[in-house]
Amino acid sequence: MAIITISRGSYSRGKDVAEKVAEKLGYECIAREVILEASKEFNIPELRLVKAVHDAPSILERFSYGKEKFVAYFETALLKRLRRDNVVYHGLAGHFYVKDVPHVLKVRIIADIEDRIKFLMEHENISYQSAQSRIKKDDSERRKWGQHLYGIDTSDPMLYDLVVSVRRLSVDNVVNLICRTAKLDTFKTTPEGLQAMEDLVLSAEVRTALLEVKPDIQVDARSGVVFLGVGAQLMKDPERVTEIKKIASGVSGVREVKVDSSRMVEWTD
Repeated sequence: MAIITISRGSYSRGKDVAEKVAEKLGYECIAREVILEASKEFNIPELRLVKAVHDAPSILERFSYGKEKFVAYFETALLKRLRRDNVVYHGLAGHFYVKDVPHVLKVRIIADIEDRIKFLMEHENISYQSAQSRIKKDDSERRKWGQHLYGIDTSDPMLYDLVVSVRRLSVDNVVNLICRTAKLDTFKTTPEGLQAMEDLVLSAEVRTALLEVKPDIQVDARSGVVFLGVGAQLMKDPERVTEIKKIASGVSGVREVKVDSSRMVEWTD
């Protein structure tokens, strides 16, 4: 069995594809539910989470880590749902968080811009210009977010295992193609894959626990051992290091915490 993430531009029939794939495979299909769960678990207004996950950050927010905090909450909620396996997730950023998990099939749905505009016009009864403007804005925001958070372009086909156009293929054709691909041995769940998911979930939970203390800390979990990447300046403050280690150690599943300034790629304190 597998996890399937479906990335798509707005109004590209990705939701229809995801729901039909989940139905055919007997998987759970999730999207907005992740936002609702994160909102409830972390006591954050749903609208703020939606805007944080969708809209690119302003210059000021990049320095304050405002949106990054909300995205971290979203990431934690999403990974906890994906850990259940046999899941289809359609929405923003799913493939980012599980790019190294072997049993995840990462799909990109693409559609002709004119077809997307027509679809939006018909469903929301708006003008061609309004539909075109909204779609272009959505695409731009998603691309900016990917570049800001990960330094990658969300439309890059190399990020995905399968890129499918719904222009010549019908939704049902695309569904059949995804289902056949998901059943390949390459995407079968393995003990190594399950452990990779557990490590990602634990890393996200520790990172979330540390948000108010150190929002830019780097966290890497391996079988219960958590490595915290901190700057050399912070290492000179043993009381703060002790505080950070204590918070991380309090997260369920953590067996040991190691702090290491060499794990920081870049650091400004």
